[in-house]
Amino acid sequence: MVELTYTVHRSARRRRLTITVERDCTVVVHAPEDTSDEAIQQVVTSKKQWIYEKLGHPQKYHDLPHPPGKELVNGESALYLGRQYRMEIVPTGLAEIEFAQRFLIPAEQAPNRADALREWYIGRAKERIIPRAKQHARQLGVGIAEIRIVNGHYRWGSCTPEGNVSFNWRLIKAPMFVIDYVIVHELAHLLEANHTPVFWNIVRAQAPTMDRARAWLKEHGQLLEQAI
Repeated sequence: MVELTYTVHRSARRRRLTITVERDCTVVVHAPEDTSDEAIQQVVTSKKQWIYEKLGHPQKYHDLPHPPGKELVNGESALYLGRQYRMEIVPTGLAEIEFAQRFLIPAEQAPNRADALREWYIGRAKERIIPRAKQHARQLGVGIAEIRIVNGHYRWGSCTPEGNVSFNWRLIKAPMFVIDYVIVHELAHLLEANHTPVFWNIVRAQAPTMDRARAWLKEHGQLLEQAI
């Protein structure tokens, strides 16, 4: 087994201790402010088997290497809502990226196409994911304080006990049934904090394609991390 190391984040607002294993294989302990190091160590030790199982999960990975200096050419593709769409450089008449069953990219943005495309993705994520999250929250009967689209790494979403929900903008590259699963997964924590059978029953009832979505993320999740 690999040596088990972890990072501790304490918060005065947190009422319970939780452990997360991020997709980059870092282990993070979130604990109430007055939790002692000894108490944290005891919990981590008791959860070692679970942590090692998570560390060995095939969905855990490191960033893919990207070839440096890659030039954008007509015909290159980018992922959006689970499908690859061709990119086309437009010499004139276009101020920003447009999508019309293909990505139309202004020629002046081609050298920085990854940054331009990221901003486009973030905009689409706000348009598609935030209303979807509000819809699922109504159907689940949970209250949410704030929904944010964030530039997080190694987590698709997060939810605090206070009802603040965040989603990784990279999710907009995934199919809608995957986005729905991630949204429901996070909102379900407002009804059941831990990953108990009750929790999974809630998720499956609200997102019937849960198993398919989890399988998609296991097989294709690393593609969402790529710039293009």
